[in-house]
Formats: sequence, structure tokens, C-alpha cells
Amino acid sequence: MSGSSENSLPKVFNFLLVPNFTLLAYSSAVEPLRMANTLSGRELYNWNIISLDSDPTPSSSGVSLPGNFTIYDRIPPGALLICAGIDVLHANTPALQAWLKKAAKQYSPIGALCTGTFILAEAQLLAGYRCTIHWEYNATLRETHPNLVVSQELFEVDRDRYTCAGGVASLDMMLHLIRQQQGAELSAAISEQLICDRIRDKNDRQRIPLRHRLGTGQPKLLEAVSLMEANIEEPMALDELSRHIGLSRRQLERLFKSYLSCVPTRYYLQLRLERARQLLLQTSMPVVDIALACGFISAPHFSKCYRLIFGIPPREDRRRATSPN
Repeated sequence: MSGSSENSLPKVFNFLLVPNFTLLAYSSAVEPLRMANTLSGRELYNWNIISLDSDPTPSSSGVSLPGNFTIYDRIPPGALLICAGIDVLHANTPALQAWLKKAAKQYSPIGALCTGTFILAEAQLLAGYRCTIHWEYNATLRETHPNLVVSQELFEVDRDRYTCAGGVASLDMMLHLIRQQQGAELSAAISEQLICDRIRDKNDRQRIPLRHRLGTGQPKLLEAVSLMEANIEEPMALDELSRHIGLSRRQLERLFKSYLSCVPTRYYLQLRLERARQLLLQTSMPVVDIALACGFISAPHFSKCYRLIFGIPPREDRRRATSPN
């Protein structure tokens, strides 16, 4: 009988919002579901907002959203997606972890938008699965959970685990799921309605290409910077770097001076310190471990370099970032 089978029931997505979640990541996931219902003329999808308590959950942009349910209510069965954003370390409370481990036995699939992947990882719900996270937190996730398979893809759909990089990548993941569940025609129609000129594949880049970030397509410079970015924990000596790209040390220095207005050693140092600052502000790793993870021989040497670039010692920077406003 039409409408009586389990497959004809609306598919439910429960979005758990944690404080300072990314509003764009959430809305980019919900709008394709709404549009699927509108264009099909049927209720293909339902969705709910889950909050940690009875108060509206604030996003990182200051907009707060009220929940349909709290984690203490009986939540409808279906998918559970954790939506997080900045300051995910402090949003990931013991109470949330305890609830999530119980919820994992009741809801499927389970997934995350943006930095929500970090919360799933802390709950040990990603072991044996491929996952992804926003590029700014990719190094942090790899450092704090070295046994995870962390990709740099826009999204990962691995059996009953869905993760995406956040931002508009949520749209790409949901269009991918709708295409799987409802067909390519509806997915393409939703994309057109949302003025999205194409549905990006999971293998599309998270970040804009290096040539656009640097403002140049000089091939040897791009090769040098790519090698630097790939060798943070064990930095390459300048002579070794020069040999890899087929230039002399002097030629390499002229290249950096001409296109980036700095010497390669300074640029490399800034790259390593920017990675260190991500780990410092996104994790509770000891400063000495961060120093070693970013290729510094000791904590004092790291602190000296950190202060030279950022104008503040690393411990003080972390203290200011974590202290109440």
C-alpha cells in the first residue's frame, strides 16, 4: 500500500547545536532538505534542533536558535549531526560526551558539521572511519587523535558516519545524500534553486588553490611552499629544500624576496608558528609538545620565536584566549 512502507516515511535529521556553532554550516545543511520537500511536493525530510539545555544556543555570529528538544528529552529517531564552530574545545563538556556515547546506540547515522568532528572524535565514535573537518582544525585533529583517518576532503560519507568541513560544504554533503536517496534530478533541481552552479564532489578542495593564496603562479615558488607546508614537524633545511625544487639557495632566496617580500627561512618560521598557534588555542596540549610538533628544538626556543612573531608569549596568548571576557 502506498505510503505504508518504512522507506516512504520522512527521513529525520536531528541537529545538535553546541555553543558558538557556525550558523552557515547549519543553514547550508537545512536549506537543501527544505527545498527537497518544496520541489517534490512531499515531506521527504523532517529536521529538529537539539540544544544542550532549555536556552537558545548562540552561534558564533551572535544569532541564537531555540531547540525543539534538549538532550534530556525523547528525541525522534533518525540521523544525529553535531554542529559546532569556534571554541569547540570548551563546548565539548563531559556532560555532552556522556550523552553522545549513549545517543550513538540510538541514532544512525551519526555525523558532524564543521568542528563537530572533534567532538565525535573525543567520544571515540570515529575509530575505523574516514572523517574530515574544517581545514583550520585539520592539523589539530591529526595531532590529538593520531590513530584517526583524517582527510582534507569537503565531506566524508563512510557507512554510518557523515562528516563535513562546514561552511557551504554542508550544502555539498546534503546534496550528495539527497542524490543518493532521491535521485540526481531532484538534487540538481535543488542546486539550481539555491543558485549553486554545480554540486561539488567530496574531492574538491577545501581551501582555495595555493597560487591564489600567494597571488602568483610561479611554479618553483609554489613547489617550495607546498614542501614547507608538508614538513612542519621536521622542517627541511634551506639547502635541502633548494635541491628538491632544482634551484640554488641564492635563487630560492631571490624568488621569495621577489614574490613574497621575505626570505624563505622567515616564511617557513611563520608557517610553523601559525600551525603552533592553532594547536595552542584549539587544544590543551602542553606547550612543549606543541613546540616539538612544529619543529622547534625546545620550549624556550619556541617561546622566543612565538613572541617575535605574535608579540606575546604562547602561554599568555592561551590564557587570554581562554579567560572569560
